[in-house]
Amino acid sequence: MSPSILGVDGLSVRYGDARAVDRVSFTLEKGRCLAVLGANGAGKSSLAAAIAGVVPPASGRVTFDGDDVTGWRSHRLARRGMAYVPEGRGLFPHLEVLDNLRVMLRGAVAPSERPAALDRCFELFPVLGERRRQAAGTLSGGEQQMLALARVLAAPPRLLVADEMSLGLAPRMVDTVFDVVRRARAQGVTVLLVEQYVERALALADDVIVMRRGEIAWQGPAAGAREQLVTGYLGGAAGQ
Repeated sequence: MSPSILGVDGLSVRYGDARAVDRVSFTLEKGRCLAVLGANGAGKSSLAAAIAGVVPPASGRVTFDGDDVTGWRSHRLARRGMAYVPEGRGLFPHLEVLDNLRVMLRGAVAPSERPAALDRCFELFPVLGERRRQAAGTLSGGEQQMLALARVLAAPPRLLVADEMSLGLAPRMVDTVFDVVRRARAQGVTVLLVEQYVERALALADDVIVMRRGEIAWQGPAAGAREQLVTGYLGGAAGQ
């Protein structure tokens, strides 16, 4: 068994009096992909945001590669090798594609390595090279998601936390996005994947957590879990 890169112990997230995540615990081993599934409002995105340092946990503990990083902010975690692609993509819409990439790389890559990292961005997504002088806010939804992924995969992280990568994308763009994550996995990147498309997530993941009302309702290996997950916990609504 590989050593765990991420440990979540009793993690809770609150927004005022509302508890979005309630005492969730799990570990994620290096090199594996964990899919976090569940209906809308189950707490999936709040869990990802708390792990990635975007929202503070109300209680519990997060460890990253053996270190307690509970409450660390996202920029500090990024420097340690945890990359976060949020549901809203987190782009600077008025900046050009090239400047968006430069801003992200500034905090994650040494100056001498940035030209090579930019080249990797455009190798991963050639269309971004063609749009490098275009404002990010004028890109299509699929191109914006490519830019969000390129920013974090240019310098491959140790852990990628991806929240609803496929949200609002055409099927062809969904294929492209998942293919890039597959390639990142082949390079040794560990992935925590929050995803609405159950079938695609199961095809990519090694392990699965299903959340319901802020809690873990089921967890186990992705292989052979499809029918139990969909029928028992997602009401039969599996995206393709």
